[in-house]
Amino acid sequence: MKSPQKILMTAPLFFLLTLHTLVSSGYDNWTDSRHSNSHYCIGCVLVVSIIEQFTQVHNSTVQTSMERLCSYLPEKLFLKTACYSMVHIFGPDIIKLFRAHMNADVVCHTLEFCKQDPGQPLCHLYPLPKEAWKFTLEKARQIVKKSPALKYSRSGFDICSLPFLAKICQKIKLAIQNSVPLEDADSDKYSDFPTLRGFHWRGRDCNDSNRMAYPGRRPDNWDSYQDSNCNGIWGVDPKDGIPYEKKFCEGSQPRGVILLGDSAGAYFHIPPDWITASQMSLKSFFKLPIALTNELDWPQLSGTTGFLHSTSRNIDPLPEMTTPEKLYSKVMQTLQYLDSHLPKGSHVILLGLPDGRFLWDHLHDRYHPLGQLNKDVTYAHFYSFLNCLQVSPCHGWMSSNKTLRNLTSERAEQLSTTLKKIATSQKFMNFDLFYLDFDFQKIVKKWQKRGGQPWQLIEPVDGFHPNEVASQLFADLFWEKMQRQWPHVLGKENPFNPQIEQVFGDQGGH
Repeated sequence: MKSPQKILMTAPLFFLLTLHTLVSSGYDNWTDSRHSNSHYCIGCVLVVSIIEQFTQVHNSTVQTSMERLCSYLPEKLFLKTACYSMVHIFGPDIIKLFRAHMNADVVCHTLEFCKQDPGQPLCHLYPLPKEAWKFTLEKARQIVKKSPALKYSRSGFDICSLPFLAKICQKIKLAIQNSVPLEDADSDKYSDFPTLRGFHWRGRDCNDSNRMAYPGRRPDNWDSYQDSNCNGIWGVDPKDGIPYEKKFCEGSQPRGVILLGDSAGAYFHIPPDWITASQMSLKSFFKLPIALTNELDWPQLSGTTGFLHSTSRNIDPLPEMTTPEKLYSKVMQTLQYLDSHLPKGSHVILLGLPDGRFLWDHLHDRYHPLGQLNKDVTYAHFYSFLNCLQVSPCHGWMSSNKTLRNLTSERAEQLSTTLKKIATSQKFMNFDLFYLDFDFQKIVKKWQKRGGQPWQLIEPVDGFHPNEVASQLFADLFWEKMQRQWPHVLGKENPFNPQIEQVFGDQGGH
């Protein structure tokens, strides 16, 4: 494993990654200057909004509010240090602009974190009469026109251009693009490090110095001398000389789960207390370093692949809509790859696309958490802001344009039909293929029978991703349907599980 100090040195990079992940389903546009500017703009507006919340909630000065926010951040990844550095550079200008009653939009445009091409509409989160924008911005720019801090935002400074970060930036970029762990000493694509595409995302490597030992492989010599398949079972029973792997696992038909999906499948989640001043405390950001290095996803808690129990109390974005023809080609390419890599007798399930129109129908009139500091800020304003910046993860459904929402649903149905066609018409050598509708309406009805409301199934911060409750409900429906329609996919329970636990203990399920 690399030195922890090298990982910690990348903290400023993760601030950028966090903003990028918030509004993007991938990292393939790092070099796109328009998207980079948009991410900086969103990050600035959110942070300045939180600072304003602090001044109101705690009846404190802007300086005190900024310092309070920094004090809540952990030292790990240099998050606290980086925060205080930003306050030192931009704090004086933010104070001046707040004294002049400027909101977060005006502050970020004035400090040039929100850069837009000439002729493009002025993107803003908070309502402001159109005729007042020009006058207000000009007034704000006069206040900070001689500020030395502007050189930082004007220079288009890229944190990855620093010599000591250039290599690690490139390595992280490639790791994320290729979906492989950053920390992988034996290069077998498995890691004993949890984040940065480590074992939170795939099986834990039980021996990262031996590339022939990794989760899911066929055991080497029945693992008589060491654990090669990382299931925690190895050695020989001294009573009869039979390897434990052979005694307990031969013919057990072990199963694994691989999810090829987006951030919804990986359980994208931003805790509400991260952006709500009244809920923030020293404990709020304890898991922030883990979340940042997992790209704000929590795959270890996913309804499909999760192996840990969540302690949250809160009971990808979809990719750009493609065409049925492109989807068919891409899915077939993936399935052919799987057919050459999966063991014979495997099973693959294609999941249809949900109809996301209900998101807008149920959430557009509910306050976004940022609305706590301005009652006029709703999910509609938030997604209009992202749409304006051209970085919305779901501009087709999260839009005030009803025609666009309906067209997006029609396209989603076409894509689902394409997946169903593949599942019913194609045969593969090493696996059987099945199709399952993503029936979110059924999940909603199930929740309503329990007395819940549809909006309670959506992440409260982004108003788009399914939350923990929705993931659990879908998992229940998913496994119930498999047990009912395709019981052979699950197979029989290993009758030796009690003996395995007695000899080797709980293996943790991953």
